[in-house]
Amino acid sequence: MPILLLLLALLLPAPLRAQEPGPPNTVTVSATGVVQREPDRAKLLLSVESFAGTAQEAAGRNAERMDALLAALRRVGLDPDDIRTVSYSLDPEYDFRQDAPRQPGEDRIIGYRARNTVEVTIDAIDRVGTIIDAAIQAGANRVLGISFELRDPDAARREAIAIAVGKARAEAEAVAAAVGRPLGPVLSVSTTGSFPVPVPMYRMDAVQAARAVATPIEPGTLEVAASITVVYALERR
Repeated sequence: MPILLLLLALLLPAPLRAQEPGPPNTVTVSATGVVQREPDRAKLLLSVESFAGTAQEAAGRNAERMDALLAALRRVGLDPDDIRTVSYSLDPEYDFRQDAPRQPGEDRIIGYRARNTVEVTIDAIDRVGTIIDAAIQAGANRVLGISFELRDPDAARREAIAIAVGKARAEAEAVAAAVGRPLGPVLSVSTTGSFPVPVPMYRMDAVQAARAVATPIEPGTLEVAASITVVYALERR
């Protein structure tokens, strides 16, 4: 190509190219909503434990005590569906004393221990102490723990989400006003959250329970939180 034509080609404007749209102008905000609720359900772990010289005797004695416990729980108004067995064990116990008589290599069994644990669901929080007292009097010799929770945790979480959405919207509007742009529609939303963790209380054995005239129970409150992240568009003026 002659040099003159090459120079003319270089001086001519290049053809206009299609402009690719850039990323949308957005604002991303995060917020957390928290609600507090008084628990309306308690779960109680009760255990009956018996020791005897033979496995059969330990199991039989424990079965009698468990029957008495279940009858007592029904008398205080609990339905069979509110009571379920969560564990049962029957184990030998050994004499590990150095001076205990035994043959070489022999483990000397001194008896057997039977344990039966039930979980009791109570939907009347004000009756928890009464039910514990009735269980102890009927033969339960371990209160392994109490936890408090909500019968409908989803409702509390939905309320926490609504609070988080309102806070996120207010923050996004503040950002948009600060940069002088109208707030546009929501482009995406993501949520995270936690259901209320059951609140454990304490363990009690039969000796502790016998010292108390009535078992006091204070369930406190449960906290439910939900967090959201929202991406809003920023409109052009």
